[in-house]
Amino acid sequence: MKKILFIFGFLISFSVMAQNEKPETLVVIHTKFGDITAKLYNDTPKHRDNFIKLIKEGWYNDSPFHRVIKNFMIQGGGNKDGRQDPGYTIEAEILPNHFHKKGALAAARMPDNVNPEKRSSGSQFYIVEGQVVNENYLNQVTLHTGYKFTEEEKKVYTTLGGTPHLDGGYTVFGEVLTGYDVIEKIASVKTGRGDRPLEPVTMTIEVLE
Repeated sequence: MKKILFIFGFLISFSVMAQNEKPETLVVIHTKFGDITAKLYNDTPKHRDNFIKLIKEGWYNDSPFHRVIKNFMIQGGGNKDGRQDPGYTIEAEILPNHFHKKGALAAARMPDNVNPEKRSSGSQFYIVEGQVVNENYLNQVTLHTGYKFTEEEKKVYTTLGGTPHLDGGYTVFGEVLTGYDVIEKIASVKTGRGDRPLEPVTMTIEVLE
């Protein structure tokens, strides 16, 4: 019996190791301003697999960026037919090793008062543009949210930039590799009510196999 349990435990450990060593999936977000290439983290598998599923189903074909705020983020994820999400949410996968640096790919969600489990939208996501901040700002965020930044996070936020006040509240499931200039161009478009671009900015996403 002990031998059987040992073998079972070994198989589980091997499976976890194999999952962690799996190459990270790359996706390309095509826009009229150019392409954004991003990788999806393996340690947020629920978000990774759902994102890939929606891409392959064509959910994001001609999907609009409907909320754009300069020096903050660009958000999209609704279907071109007007549906904002596919009708389900995803269990939060908020991990301390993933934070809101510039280029972070994260899942949008409903606020805490109606979503205390911080479950993510089934399709809505945002990409961080953010801005460079100083340590005093990070200290103020800590006082307000209770989130304590690591030395690595402090270095990134004070050099590359990001949106540190979102850390610990949303699932970050990937990051941009190329196309930072495209993020900046989209974030700079003129917007109207609800931070919606006055001229539509749409996307189509593909998985790089």
